[in-house]
Amino acid sequence: MELRRNRRSLALGVLLLAFGVSLLLGKDSPGTGVWIFAGAALLTGGWITARSLRPFRFRIGADGLDLRVAGLNRLVPWAEIAAIVLDQPARAAGAASPTPSLLLVPGVGSTIDRPLTGRSPVDGQPALVLLDLADVRESADEVAAELTRVSGGRFTDARQGRTNARHGERGVSEPVFDTALRGYEKQMVDGLVLRGLDVLASGTAVQRQAVRAELDPTTLTVALRGYDMGQVDAFLERLAAALANESDQPEQPQSPQPQPE
Repeated sequence: MELRRNRRSLALGVLLLAFGVSLLLGKDSPGTGVWIFAGAALLTGGWITARSLRPFRFRIGADGLDLRVAGLNRLVPWAEIAAIVLDQPARAAGAASPTPSLLLVPGVGSTIDRPLTGRSPVDGQPALVLLDLADVRESADEVAAELTRVSGGRFTDARQGRTNARHGERGVSEPVFDTALRGYEKQMVDGLVLRGLDVLASGTAVQRQAVRAELDPTTLTVALRGYDMGQVDAFLERLAAALANESDQPEQPQSPQPQPE
């Protein structure tokens, strides 16, 4: 399966370039303000256009991933890949839903030498951010289906775990906090809640215990126009209780193996 670049932003880049040129050509002696607006349009349009036209290749096959993304320009065999994760971070309050992205966790002995700026939501391992799926025409579900088919068990769709946690599969749904004049700093709360829900959905018992220890409201910074402190305190208490219950669950006994006759 070969992914195709989504070039919807190319039209915007060309339009901004044309707008910048028209500002300069429409004036005999452009003033400082015109130069500033034209320069901003030309720089932004040029960056968008160059990004849309840069070389791109992303082929998913039985041999591995044939890539020209994220600083890679070669076939990366499956033997060099420990995991491929399709992730979609939780939506921050008041923000649009982020688009899914693909993360690559290198395997032992991998020759991938690019900076691992991402982090796997499954186990926290450093990962290479391969692709924002907003940049391709294929849907996230199509990409997930192909990776499931050919990756030899290396692929994880982390969106499912997040969805289960957000919709309260374990009794804790994604919160929506009110804004108060004096409340908890929003980014700190968002990050803490995201870690808690992710670990509740798919973390190990050790990870759940570790995150539960972080759910202490006294560690949060108080700021102007933050999240309502009473609502946050109540939610963190429920989340901590859910994590404790999950941590206390005994392991499922294995079915006895039949004895040879």
